[in-house]
This record gives sequence, C-alpha cells and structure tokens, in this order.
Amino acid sequence: MTLFLQILTLLGSLGMFLYGMSLMSGGLQKMAGDKLRSFMASMTSTAFRRVMTGLVITALVQSSTATTLMIVSFVNAGLLSLANAIGVIMGANIGTTVTAWIFALSFGGGGFSFGTIAVPLMFFAFVLLNMKKKRLNNGGEFLMGFAFLFLGLATLRETSTVLLDNEPVRVFLSKLTGFGFGSMLIFMVTGAVMTLMLQSSAATMAITMVLVANGFIPFSMAAAMVLGENIGTTITSNIAASVANVSAKRTARAHMVFNLFGVIWATILFHPFLRIIGGIVELFGFPNPATTDFATADEATRSALVASLPYSVATLHSLFNITNTLILIWFVPQIERIVRFLVPSQEGEEEEFKLQYIKGGPLGIAELSLNEARHEIVHFGEVCCKGFGHVREAINETDPDNITARYDKLKKYEGITDKLEYEIAAYLGEVAKGEISENTTKKIKSMYKIIGEMESLGDSGETIGRMLERAHAHGKTFSPILLRKLNHMMDLVQVAYDAMMHNLNVPERELRDINNALDAEYSINEYRNNLREEHIVNLEKANYEYQTGVFYMDIVSEFEKMGDFIINISQALLPEYNEY
Repeated sequence: MTLFLQILTLLGSLGMFLYGMSLMSGGLQKMAGDKLRSFMASMTSTAFRRVMTGLVITALVQSSTATTLMIVSFVNAGLLSLANAIGVIMGANIGTTVTAWIFALSFGGGGFSFGTIAVPLMFFAFVLLNMKKKRLNNGGEFLMGFAFLFLGLATLRETSTVLLDNEPVRVFLSKLTGFGFGSMLIFMVTGAVMTLMLQSSAATMAITMVLVANGFIPFSMAAAMVLGENIGTTITSNIAASVANVSAKRTARAHMVFNLFGVIWATILFHPFLRIIGGIVELFGFPNPATTDFATADEATRSALVASLPYSVATLHSLFNITNTLILIWFVPQIERIVRFLVPSQEGEEEEFKLQYIKGGPLGIAELSLNEARHEIVHFGEVCCKGFGHVREAINETDPDNITARYDKLKKYEGITDKLEYEIAAYLGEVAKGEISENTTKKIKSMYKIIGEMESLGDSGETIGRMLERAHAHGKTFSPILLRKLNHMMDLVQVAYDAMMHNLNVPERELRDINNALDAEYSINEYRNNLREEHIVNLEKANYEYQTGVFYMDIVSEFEKMGDFIINISQALLPEYNEY
C-alpha cells in the first residue's frame, strides 16, 4: 500500500509540475499580450536578431512550444519567411536552456531551493488573482504557476528519491549503464520517449536532474537523456503539425533537422564533448563529472560532485544548443531547401503568402522606404489578381461537392489581403513617423487608399464565394445562359484588373492618364445596367426562379463594386484625383 501511495504521489507531483509550467507560461503570455508578437515581428531583420528573438521569447514564456506556435502562425500569415523562422527556432532552442538553469538552481546546490518559497508564493498569487485589474490577475496566474511548478519539482525529487533508493533499483540501473555505446542509446531513447509521453522536454529535464543528482545514473547517461530529449521534442512538434498546413509542417521539420543534426554530431563526439563539459565545470572549482569515479571518490568529493551535477547537465544542455546554432546559422538556406523537399507543396495548393519586398523596418531615407512599399503594393495587386482567378473558378464550378472548397479558397485570400493591408499600413506608419516632406506625405496617403481598396477586393471575392455557397445550399444553380453572362462580366472585370496592374507598374513620373482604367470601369457599369434591365424582363417572363435571379444579380452587383475598387486604385495614382 505504501509503494502504491508513493507511485501515486510521484505521478501527482509530475502532474503538479506540468500544470505549473502551463499556468506560468500562460500567465506570462497574457501579461505580455501582443507585445511578444510585435517584438517577434520587428526583430527578425538579421540572423543575430532572429536568434535573440527566439531566445528572449522562449526564456520569458518558459515554453519552446508556445514560441514555435507563434513562429508557425507568423509563417502562415507571411510575417516571417521560412528562412527567418528557422533562425528564431534556433534561438528558441537556446532559450529552453534557461529553464534547465532554473531547475539546477532549484536543486539547491548552494543550500537554496525554490521549493521552500513555493507555498508562501501561493498566498500572494491568490491575492493578485482576486484583484479587479486583469494585468494583476495575469501576474497572479504566473506566480501560482511558478509555485505549483517548483512545489511539484520538490515533491518529485523527494518522492523519487524514496521510491528509487533501494538495492534492486540501483542494481538494475547499474546494469543498464554497463553496455557502453548501447547504454548511451538506451538512455537516449528513454529521454526521447519520456519527452514524447509527457509532451514536455522541461519535465524530462527535471526527471533527468533528479536521477543524476541522487546518483541513480552517471553523468554520461544523463547527457544521453538530454540528447534524447532534443529528439523527443521534435517528435512532439511534428505530431502537432501533422494535421496542419504546409507552413506548420515545414517549420516543424526545420526544428527536427536542427536537433537531429546536433544529436548526430554530439553522439559522434560524445566523450570529447563530455570532457569539454567537465573542463568547464572544473573551472568553477567542482569535480570533473566526466572523469571522477563516484564509487571510489572520498566523501567530500562525492558531496561536491552531487552538488555540481545539475549544473553540469544545464551546462551540457546550453553548450549543445549554442554550438549547434553557431554551426547551422550559416546553413539556413540549405535547411530551408531540405524542409521544402521533405514537405513539398501539395498539388493545387498555393504557396503561403509572404511579403516580397518589405523585410524589416523602414530604410533611413523615406523615398527608399516608399520604393519598397510601392513594390510591395504591386505584389499586393498580383495577389488580388490571383484571388480573382479563384472567383472565376468558383463561378464556373459545377460539382456541388467542390463549392465549399472553392469558398474556403476565397476566404483564405480574403485573410491574405487583410494581412497584406495591415503589414503595409504598419510599415507606412513607421515611415510617416520620420521627418518627411509634404509630397511624401501625399504619397503615403495615396498608398493607404490603394491598399484599402485592394483589401476590399479580397472582401468582395469572399462575399461572392459566400453567395455561391448559399445558392447551392438552397439548391439553386445558374443556367448556361446566366453563366455565359457572368463570365462576360468577369472578362470586363479582368480588363479592369489588367489596366490597374499596368498603371501600378508604370513609373510614377511617367503615368500621364488612366484612360485605360476609366474605359474598363465604363464598360463594367454599362454591362451591369444592361443585365439589370434584362433581369426585370426575365422575371416577367419567368425565365428563371426569382430566388435564382436574386443570387445572380447580387453577384453582378458585387462585380460592379469590384470595378469601383479597381478604378479607385488607378485614380489614387494621379494627384488630380486626390483631395487631401
């Protein structure tokens, strides 16, 4: 009964640890709010900044998983390229080592343990949780998570010591450590499996420190478990991304490539690497964990060795990730090619949107910054044209089972245009903060108007998709005659798109008039008026059902609106059409 209770206590302490980690991470993220996301978006212009961004955010939220989720969402939104995301992932791996150092300190090599202040912290956490201010509540959640984490860690260490400190267990563990390279593989797999089962490399790291600090396993086997943990955490992220989009899968694969490369070189150079760790530890006056024989050492040496082992594990974890980053930071393009090969774009699937020309903050000269923005706006226009192609496909779709898929594609493009508008507008806002001329101010206002109209084009595409889905839900389809008329209207809108792209690509000083756009707009309006008159006649003659006619004319009206948005874009390019 006592053994059963001890096992339950061990599992409970592990649960308390994991819950505390989750609560603490959640509280920190809530306190930071959007600041973490804006920090990540603005700090990725150089390789060093990308690594530091991943390091700082992971150290703050105490969760590489949370950082990875943010990275995936940014890649999917196009705010981070895959290459930039790989750099942030490298920094996130270094950031996880901060957690290992906190655990090492918690084991109280210097006589202090965070576990001793865990319960008192719960009182202050409770007070903050009952405050009326949301920010204070989030702080209370963080403190409560901190308390649970280290209370669980202290209980885990105490319970595991009692549970494992018996002769049969020590004999079993000593046998496992006697197979040389085989033992290293056994403990490496153990670390990977435990991380996979617990869904937390931090929890496995804590257990590893418990085992090594109590002398249940030697330092070399603890090092093998740490390497296994780095494999296990990549399995976790790849499982999570298995049902996600291409960006998520590629980001997860990049994480896997990074860690697997590190584990391979660390395995090949295992003993020299441990000797380097031992030399570093010796510099601080501790016995070398790689060469000191615990069984034959005197009592003082044993005591010093036990006290230093958690720090030795933390040092190994840090040096492994830092060295791996220093090696691979020069090979990001190669890693990107590897993950694109591992996760190719599926047939018919679009490459996720990303900014093409705006890569960081504004340049020192406003005119150069506006040139970047202008190129990005041209790219925005190309995205809108591509979205309109999907509108045409949705209109002509005859299989009811594919209507939802077509609508989902249009919703995706509506989201893309939203993100593009937001990012370009944010960039223009930063440019406007500097000292700029009156002419530059007018150009910025013109660009704001253009991206606003382009975003409206994305909204119109999504609106048409929603109309088609509703029509099919009511069992309404368009006859070949109506489809022919809708296709002719789309041909006219396509002419307007072509005029828009031509005008956007003409150098600013060379654009004299926008007659091409005005003619296209006139044709759209005239054809819309003709269709309205025909619609009244067709209803009188009962050529189609009234509800079918409603859906049909709603789509025609939406195409006319798209024509309005398109002409507004061309007009925004010429000063005579703008009044500020």
